[in-house]
Amino acid sequence: MTVLLSVEDAAVSYGAVEAVRGVALQVASGSVATIIGANGAGKTSLLSALGGLLPMRGRVIYDGHDITRLGTADRVAAGLALVTESRDLFGTMTVEDNLRLGAYTRTRAEAAQGIEEVFGRFPKLKERRTQLAGTLSGGERQMLATGRALMSRPSVLMLDEPSLGLAPLIVRDIFHIITELRNDGIGVLLVEQNARAALQTADHAYVMELGRFVMQGAAAEMMHDQRLVETYLGISGAGN
Repeated sequence: MTVLLSVEDAAVSYGAVEAVRGVALQVASGSVATIIGANGAGKTSLLSALGGLLPMRGRVIYDGHDITRLGTADRVAAGLALVTESRDLFGTMTVEDNLRLGAYTRTRAEAAQGIEEVFGRFPKLKERRTQLAGTLSGGERQMLATGRALMSRPSVLMLDEPSLGLAPLIVRDIFHIITELRNDGIGVLLVEQNARAALQTADHAYVMELGRFVMQGAAAEMMHDQRLVETYLGISGAGN
């Protein structure tokens, strides 16, 4: 697998408050890297900075090119897409029109092809192509936000809390989609409160506390780390 995204010594501050400090990570093609940690650990701040939504110090290398100084639109055009925790849909526009907005870097023919590909991946969206985005269920909104990001044909897709507020059956569907994206060769950087589901899906995992990575390694191995189990998976050591 080829490393597509490499982050070196990343730091993000809100005034005098340093939310992220000294972070380094990599995302390879056809792999899922996950960042887990408590609320306020700095996970969303890091993803927002990588998406160009927040200023940061350090370096962001994408596909061999330094994109640290690029804005959000240029990062998307390069192949790095972010689905935020809030999903940022246009509620008064239809599903199909929301998807078209995600293809602003593509030709009309490419956009049409992309829409059909998204509908193939998310059949529920095809059923609702003329429905207003604001009337969709939570799971459908997450699918639409992910589909819109895929319209730019990213090589790396960053997902911030994709299971937030969703029912367990829908969460299962969302993680199945993440696995499909990996199988299609897309690199995925996943921030997720559901640590168990994230570790079961990911290839590599980072644990974030107070703006720093305090642990990293193969996700399958970290599932059995006693401290991680007790802190993030909600299981006491004895009898489990």
